[in-house]
Amino acid sequence: MRWDAQRLDLDEPGALPGMPSFRGLLRSVHVPEFPGLTFHEVRSKSALNRVPGESAMPFPWTINPYRGCSHSCVYCYARRTHEWLELDSGRDFDSQVVVKTNLVEVLQRELARPSWRREHVALGTNTDPYQRAEGRYRLMPGVIGALARSGTPFSVLTKGTLLRRDVPLLAAAARDVPLGLGVSLAIWDDELHTGLEPGVPTPRARLDLVRALAEAGLPCGVFLAPVLPGLTDSVEHLDTALGAIAAAGASGVTVIPLHLRPGAREWFMAWLARAHPDLVPRYEQLYARRAYVPAEYRTWLARQVAPLLARHGLDRRSGGTTRGVAATADGVPGDEEDGFPAGSLPSGGLPGTAPAPARGRDAAADRAAAPARPAEQLTLL
Repeated sequence: MRWDAQRLDLDEPGALPGMPSFRGLLRSVHVPEFPGLTFHEVRSKSALNRVPGESAMPFPWTINPYRGCSHSCVYCYARRTHEWLELDSGRDFDSQVVVKTNLVEVLQRELARPSWRREHVALGTNTDPYQRAEGRYRLMPGVIGALARSGTPFSVLTKGTLLRRDVPLLAAAARDVPLGLGVSLAIWDDELHTGLEPGVPTPRARLDLVRALAEAGLPCGVFLAPVLPGLTDSVEHLDTALGAIAAAGASGVTVIPLHLRPGAREWFMAWLARAHPDLVPRYEQLYARRAYVPAEYRTWLARQVAPLLARHGLDRRSGGTTRGVAATADGVPGDEEDGFPAGSLPSGGLPGTAPAPARGRDAAADRAAAPARPAEQLTLL
């Protein structure tokens, strides 16, 4: 594996921050409770990853506890990143998971630096922090505690219902720092769910997670994503999904069509050819020029969604800040073209966030003093 250039004792300008190293590789293990998975336990050089300065993302820092993802979503945009480790973007991405075992220790050290400015840190921007490996390694409780104690606002995006384990920690953290929580779901057909995201908890289980967060008084925005042309974009499907999301108590929702980056495109199109060969020509036309659906499809989807949002009261949630399909919705993590649903980003005058109810006298004073900023856009699927 191409990890030698990222050794902990080697300062290489081109090295990726927080990536595993040959010398940092502690062991590779198989465990009975996770058949078919290999966990590569490594020591990480850094925990906080700086977002490029030229980006308009609504957060300047990210944390990725794991590389690779056992959710095994055929459409996952992050698949190609596994090739940087000289692993393939298909089966290896699903089954070869890199675990940064010293992440919490490194993070605590970085947050204690006098130079740390307590800027928004996002989790779940690459692979899911609440995938199966988290059940074994329990990195997230330490991450949540470290961020909260340091006064650092943060957000988490997940498909993993394991987040319910940490609801008490998140509720405690929310008393100290602004936070946002997002849950991604879109596929309601059991056969489609099994074929496209075999390692992900069912949509109903994720709705229960949204409900649990709402009952705990925590914000939770839902990404209805990805919407699959010809498969999950009918009025009936969207109406069922949006009705269930509203009933679960989501803070807001954003509807985002499928995008197909290189690395994901090959695996998704191979699945489509097996499962729905009649749709292959349509997808080849839709995604002929770029990874995103054309403007005509986005406009059509927006028209489908708008009356449904109104029907279920989602267009009035959070003072009318809930979004439907963004005007330029491409659904690309790392792009600034999509909106976040209300509740999925922390509050308090941070870039790209909307004010949330104050939690205590100090929080109210801080937010009253914070200048309003226009929302920036990004999608974290």
